[in-house]
Amino acid sequence: MNNTHTHERRFQGDPDRLRTPDRLARLDVQRVVTLSLEGATLASVLDVGTGTGVFAEAFAAAGLEVAGIDANAEMLAAAAKYVPDAPLREAPAEQLPFADASFDLVFLGLVLHETDDPLAALKEAHRTARRRAAILEWAYRDEPPGPPLAHRLKPEMVADLAAKAGFRQVDATHLAHVSLYRLTP
Repeated sequence: MNNTHTHERRFQGDPDRLRTPDRLARLDVQRVVTLSLEGATLASVLDVGTGTGVFAEAFAAAGLEVAGIDANAEMLAAAAKYVPDAPLREAPAEQLPFADASFDLVFLGLVLHETDDPLAALKEAHRTARRRAAILEWAYRDEPPGPPLAHRLKPEMVADLAAKAGFRQVDATHLAHVSLYRLTP
């Protein structure tokens, strides 16, 4: 799929910027993975908006079968270096190229605020998730790194979108720089 559509919210920078030590520390990757998996038996994960594969790599290290999608082919090429065994496909979050209930966990890491249609993206996450979806977003406050405040999602908006997408329950955990929302289909 060739996705030539871009808009102001989609990350357009150098893929290497997504793996700087400072940024990785702010993401609290291991804690996010632990919280995403906590309280459920999960064997497979779809990393939506995988970027350079930061979270795909961490989920694979935790023993999960990992697949990833991204709308940017350059990001997928970068991710393939870190998760060479994971199937990676070019696709937008709003049109996941997988059957219903394909993955135990559908993980949207710092991507929902970049989608053209966040509700459609969450409906697709709901459709493809067997047991859980998880959304990681920057905390709703104006701070670097990350997008400007106008592009960040308020926690109430994430909860409202999740409910409209069909999720029964939303559990939020707010870390130092990011917020993780665990969604139950």
